[in-house]
Amino acid sequence: MSPADTFHVYDTTMRDGAQQEGLNLSVADKLTIAGLLDDLGVGFIEGGWPGANPKDTEFFKLAAAGEVPLRNALLAAFGSTRRAHGNAADDPQVRALLDARTPVVTIVAKSHVRHVQDALRTSLEENLAMVRDTVAVLVGEGRRVFVDAEHFFDGYLADPAYASDVVRCATDAGAEVVALCDTNGGMLPSQVFEVVQKVQDATGAQLGIHCHNDTGCAVANSIAAVQAGAMHVQGTVNGYGERTGNADLVTVVSNLQLKLGRHIIDPDALRNALHLSHAISEITNIAPYGRQPYVGASAFAHKAGLHASALRVDPDLYQHIDPALVGNSMRTLVSDMAGRASIELKGKELGYDLTDRPELLARVVERVKGMEQDGWTFDAADASFELLLVEEVDGARPRYFDTESWRCIIDSSPGDLPALAEATVKIHAAGERHVATGEGNGPVNALDHALREALSATYPELASFELIDFRVRILDAATGTDATTRVLIETRDADRTWTTIGVAPNIVHASWLALVDSFSYGLLKRGVQPR
Repeated sequence: MSPADTFHVYDTTMRDGAQQEGLNLSVADKLTIAGLLDDLGVGFIEGGWPGANPKDTEFFKLAAAGEVPLRNALLAAFGSTRRAHGNAADDPQVRALLDARTPVVTIVAKSHVRHVQDALRTSLEENLAMVRDTVAVLVGEGRRVFVDAEHFFDGYLADPAYASDVVRCATDAGAEVVALCDTNGGMLPSQVFEVVQKVQDATGAQLGIHCHNDTGCAVANSIAAVQAGAMHVQGTVNGYGERTGNADLVTVVSNLQLKLGRHIIDPDALRNALHLSHAISEITNIAPYGRQPYVGASAFAHKAGLHASALRVDPDLYQHIDPALVGNSMRTLVSDMAGRASIELKGKELGYDLTDRPELLARVVERVKGMEQDGWTFDAADASFELLLVEEVDGARPRYFDTESWRCIIDSSPGDLPALAEATVKIHAAGERHVATGEGNGPVNALDHALREALSATYPELASFELIDFRVRILDAATGTDATTRVLIETRDADRTWTTIGVAPNIVHASWLALVDSFSYGLLKRGVQPR
């Protein structure tokens, strides 16, 4: 959206979101994220706190030099009011905000009586002066100023008159928006709605909302604030943030636009929501949450056979929106709950037309249900299911190699040296027998290396395959070490990511089955013929 519009979408992923435990952004990361957010069409991007963080200072320096070419958004620098009993024009923090040379500056101000007296250790009157002076100096230097009223809702419940005075003070000094912050994240939607409405009626200010998710209501609270009159909403991509996180900005925007009919961003840009969410997950190295609303991998995934029967008639019967509106897609999960409709829909999703093939559908259903009784599950292993489907449709799956034997040895040395694994595989491919040995930090890693070594000359395409996840579940733990084991292996190349499964009493055997499926599926999807 254009920053000139009357409703603001304000992203704080790179500042407030970066406070999440385990999340660390480099300057290069922030430059990339800014470009992605701009592509989505948010109005304002908060880049960080110049002067307080060297990386943020460097980011704003590069932005001022043209390294952040924004087409849709305006960049905002974040900071605080001047120090108590000081002069805003001479305050180093205020000067750092001006030196960032951003068109927008957001300052945080105390609006809770106890925080003013106990945290700032100053008087209520001096706190108002700090807000007034800082806003006036920034506006006088030509900046658009937003004020984040910290701990506002708790402060309003404790002393509504003083919290409202902070809003009036900021507005009278020239602040364009005062964002009411649920800093502790303890509010509920009804409370937020009531407070926002009362404050707007009492002050006439343009209000915004900034919610944390400690009650699990950050998105709902943000929507309630907008419905009560807020014209500025803050959040982070994927709900990143301290403790339980901030309001997920993608969910908030999707709800406002797709549910409440507000034109927040360009519909074509919203179709990139899934890409944005996952791209930023890659940058932060935090795995995407599969059940995330709108953009999660499971957001439009259907497992029950009854659902599949209805979806085959009309997808809208079990979906609240068209997934394509946010760049997502419907998926059918194959499990012991599957009926023929589920298999037919899954086949269509994978590119196989199973219409008018009742005998094939019945055969696949029975095979899936039988395998699930033995511990197999395909709802998280689409690649293994597609190999099974190919086998049923074509009579056999592609045989890229035949296994003669494989074995693993774990060698432990005295002292603190780690145990090493060595694997040997004997296979037949391209009419020849291949024997190869691989070493690794565990048996699966060693098997992976050995199998690649044995097949590298025949299938050089394997060089681009990378195992990125390995998950193990013990299925009948009551039997102790004699339990059946399920292994899921996730693999990727330059074009796609896929998951395969193996089930066996032996964890290494289960891993081998999943590994063979992984290589076979990857070669199949690349269009490689058995050699």
